[in-house]
Amino acid sequence: MALTPSATLMSDFQLPNFSLSDVSTNRTIKNTDFSSAKVVVVIFLCRHCPYVVHVLPTLLEIARQKSPEGVSFVGISANDAEKYPDDAPDKLAQMVAEKGILFPILYDESQSVARSFHASCTPEFFVFDQDRQLFYHGRMDASTPGNKLPCNGEDLLSAINAALCGMNAPEVQHPSMGCGIKWKP
Repeated sequence: MALTPSATLMSDFQLPNFSLSDVSTNRTIKNTDFSSAKVVVVIFLCRHCPYVVHVLPTLLEIARQKSPEGVSFVGISANDAEKYPDDAPDKLAQMVAEKGILFPILYDESQSVARSFHASCTPEFFVFDQDRQLFYHGRMDASTPGNKLPCNGEDLLSAINAALCGMNAPEVQHPSMGCGIKWKP
């Protein structure tokens, strides 16, 4: 596993268009399905990455807390499922059921959506404000599977709360660090 940081994006980055299948329901989910949300959080994730496994319980708690406040969450997996079968849609659906994930997990088989986001690692967090302008792009918090810092979601929560309150985006945005997305040849 190679530790990969997320890319730096410009502040004028808009929520890209997407239309992907939910791994649990096979329903097509589009970016426009979140038009009534105050804030949209997009997470690039997968099933096998130890960094995702590490943050997932805290992420699910944040989603449970913030969804009633008008925050929509959506996970996207873009890993090459042929080479990484644990990240195939059926295995992702098992993860959704096992972990009680309440937000849609989508599979980006062509990897075109991941490329449109300039996503590079898992987990990677994107927070979009009510105008679907990028508000925050980076890590959930400073914890990693091995550094013994508390996994509390402070960076992500701070960004979500600021976006909900109409405040300025965080000046400091630490990149996500995790497993690189497994690109197809």
